[in-house]
Amino acid sequence: MGVMSGPYVIRGSVSLPETELMWRFSRSSGPGGQHVNTSDSQVELRFDLAATEALPQVWKERALQRLENRLVGGVVVVRASEHRSQWRNRETALVRLASLLAEATAPPPKPRRRTKIPRGINERRLREKKQRGETKRGRSGRDW
Repeated sequence: MGVMSGPYVIRGSVSLPETELMWRFSRSSGPGGQHVNTSDSQVELRFDLAATEALPQVWKERALQRLENRLVGGVVVVRASEHRSQWRNRETALVRLASLLAEATAPPPKPRRRTKIPRGINERRLREKKQRGETKRGRSGRDW
């Protein structure tokens, strides 16, 4: 087994502190063959979002607000059990948690500014529309 690939960066210089991650392992319901009943390959990763000091205060408040439906007592829980190896499930869980936090702490999008359509363009559109309607009306053989 190798070393897990470094600290998981959320965004910029902010990363998940290894000390604040709580791991739990259990038997997975996924693939595994004869090996499945003996290994705890399902991974549950917990991160106490409410108590962490690793995130800037603004990010923390934003994440707590956006993830409020997912939190259980201020703790984010991520599960992974799709791989047969616990190691790969740990990697998957870490990546999921990092991307979840990156999304939850992202700044809100800039408000959309309405654009004014120039009057000439609007008039031309209406003129062409009327012309088109006339053309189509002329196709019906009503007054022959």
